[in-house]
Amino acid sequence: MEIQGKNLPSNLQFQLQAILIASIITLFFMNSNAEMFNPSHENFLTVKSKEYSFSTTSKGDGVCTLNEMEGEQWGMVEKIGTQFLVKGLPFFVNGFNTYWLMVFATDHSTRGKVSEVFRQAAAVGLNVCRTWAFNDAGWRALQISPSVYDEEVFKGLDFVVSEARSHHIRLILSFCNNWEDYGGKAQYVKWGKEAGLNLTSDDEFFMDPTIKGYYKAHVKRVLTRINTFTNVMYKDDPTIFAWELINEPRCLLDPSGDTLQTWIEEMAQFVKSVDPIHLLEIGVEGFYGPSTPEKLQQNPKSYMGEVGTDFMRNHQTPGIDFASVHIYSDTWLPDSFSDEHFDFVESWMEDHMDDAEKFLDMPVVFGEFGVSLKDERFSTEFREAFIGRVHKMLLMSRKRGGSGGGSLLWQLFPEGIEHMDDGYAVVLAKSPTTSNVLSLHATKLRKVNSKSPWKNVSSEDDEL
Repeated sequence: MEIQGKNLPSNLQFQLQAILIASIITLFFMNSNAEMFNPSHENFLTVKSKEYSFSTTSKGDGVCTLNEMEGEQWGMVEKIGTQFLVKGLPFFVNGFNTYWLMVFATDHSTRGKVSEVFRQAAAVGLNVCRTWAFNDAGWRALQISPSVYDEEVFKGLDFVVSEARSHHIRLILSFCNNWEDYGGKAQYVKWGKEAGLNLTSDDEFFMDPTIKGYYKAHVKRVLTRINTFTNVMYKDDPTIFAWELINEPRCLLDPSGDTLQTWIEEMAQFVKSVDPIHLLEIGVEGFYGPSTPEKLQQNPKSYMGEVGTDFMRNHQTPGIDFASVHIYSDTWLPDSFSDEHFDFVESWMEDHMDDAEKFLDMPVVFGEFGVSLKDERFSTEFREAFIGRVHKMLLMSRKRGGSGGGSLLWQLFPEGIEHMDDGYAVVLAKSPTTSNVLSLHATKLRKVNSKSPWKNVSSEDDEL
């Protein structure tokens, strides 16, 4: 999603006290066994009671230090064929996007919002969050200039990773943006021009050796960062579900897709050379390209086959572990009729899940989906039905052991920052019916995951 509006507040009051966090975490780890949150419980995900211990010494802002114990179960997520697994058990992505976490975590006065969004997400059964591991130049920049970093902002990202783990939420961390928000490829090209490079297009981000060197340096810096809260290197931390090369890449300079494909191949190889363990995805929107001309008509608009991406070709790249697809029928389709939107959701998802299962042999995660309520055509009721339709398609795939690996709602907000809402924000504290939709999905997933993912569940569970 191209983000509209980046002016973040700097004076929100920090609301979570050390004693409250300690109490919640204690309650969290006293509950019974499960890999995924049990929405019938009032607070958080339940895990094995002997899985972790916490130091009684808080480390700044009441954050408790997480100490690994022998035999702990917080293992790396891996993929075998079309399935995600953790220590041999099925894992399903039931998550959300909140892109601004690092920036908020940098300032102690707004850090509580990070804890708040994780707490609320865990309470409705969400288990993965996708967020930015970049902010290039500008306000509260992580990377001030190539390979020059603000340590305080990096500590903010450290807090995000640590806090996610304390709520048993895994992270997808994106390295860069195709769009200008938070710097992105345009800022890399600007840095190149300032260094004397003769660049004329932002898409030269994907071509110029110097710019690619800037990007690789940033990737390596993140992968080898030692978290100041947990003392765990990022590339060794199972809290991180996956890395994402770039949010929604497009290369209009080369509609053939060759330029972007070459870049994906080079960067996937580089990431895996530094971190061969974590999963890796691209971050594309899922548009079909020139390698599959028979599928171009499945794109919502004709121009989408000429933006330099190619779903099938891109995801056959060595090192790419799962497919990424986004769903925005509210902006892609001109119609306001709900049936047309729901029909599109079903066909778009089914096409990609079929391709991932039959040709790519990998899971597919619908990394962004949502509906903007700033569009007068749509209501909260429509958005909830839209979310429900996405969930239904994934549950159907899950029951048959298909490639539907999960989805990430765009986007989750805590209370108090509604002025940043791009229209897609879901504030759970103010949206009880939407919270119920998310909780119900988590309950159904838990029921399906309790059975073999390769067997059909009994007919009594068939109602979606």
